[in-house]
Amino acid sequence: MIFERVRDIIIKQLEVNEDIVKMETSFTDDLDVDSLTLIELIADFEDEFGIEIEEDKLEDMKTVKDVVDYLEAL
Repeated sequence: MIFERVRDIIIKQLEVNEDIVKMETSFTDDLDVDSLTLIELIADFEDEFGIEIEEDKLEDMKTVKDVVDYLEAL
């Protein structure tokens, strides 16, 4: 399932407990992700799923759900 793969990347990259990473988790508010770290996460998502996320979509990705929804729509 896409959520689990996204969650695993976030846990590994940010070294956080899996209980923190839920669909509604905000990258900035809940995980304290800065813009550089978010770009690194997006690059990891792209590698994992073999895709390229359009730059104009990056600002829409504020929560884990936003990423999962984007990936599911592909």
